[in-house]
Amino acid sequence: MKDNGNKVRIHKYISDCGYTSRRKAEELVAQKKVTINGRTAKVGDKVSPGKDLVKVGNNLIKNADNYRYIVLHKPRGYVTTMSDELDRKCVAELVADVEERVYPVGRLDKDSEGLLLMTNDGDFHYAVSHPKNKVMKTYRVTVKPPATEEQLASMMDGIKIDGRETAPISVKVLQHDKRRSVLEVVLAEGRNRQIRRMCEEQNLDVARLKRTAEGSVKLGMLKQGKWRDLTEEELKMMMKITNNS
Repeated sequence: MKDNGNKVRIHKYISDCGYTSRRKAEELVAQKKVTINGRTAKVGDKVSPGKDLVKVGNNLIKNADNYRYIVLHKPRGYVTTMSDELDRKCVAELVADVEERVYPVGRLDKDSEGLLLMTNDGDFHYAVSHPKNKVMKTYRVTVKPPATEEQLASMMDGIKIDGRETAPISVKVLQHDKRRSVLEVVLAEGRNRQIRRMCEEQNLDVARLKRTAEGSVKLGMLKQGKWRDLTEEELKMMMKITNNS
């Protein structure tokens, strides 16, 4: 993010510098953990990039000149945070060798695995994760017992989560036997534990949930616990989202 002389909101500035997401940055401001030129910042305050001195605690927030965009194959058992008060394993451990400080774009719950985008570009994070942009996410979901046509139809129609209906989703049967069904689920929203909650409502137990693609990025043969940079073509396709947001 370059200084163009315009002031930006403090939580956006912190995010654009690659420190954390906009939502988390706003929480830090509300918790009075952010200062601007020595004074405690308030939600809604604006700063001049390159001029004002911004700190979170004792950490000086600087512009991120080198943006990184990576895809991590998150194993089960890791939480999608950069630190954890309960001392659980975090995805931060798996990207410790990335020179820049990257953070997750969206979430995968502790018991899920697969593709997780990470970046230090706040605008990219915001655009990809915002529901209005409808970035499609693909999952391979193993459920027990085998799903019936009626159950699949009900899942595709959506359910009510926290008082709000989910958008319709796509469900395709990949494998089916007497013990289980393997489904391909494609959705744009990605509400909290949405697939698990939809399966629970249909009395289906999720034995395995793996995200295999997000937007133009596919997990492919990337091994569990490993990461790679997005290819030029993947980044180009994903950037079309950020440019339109």
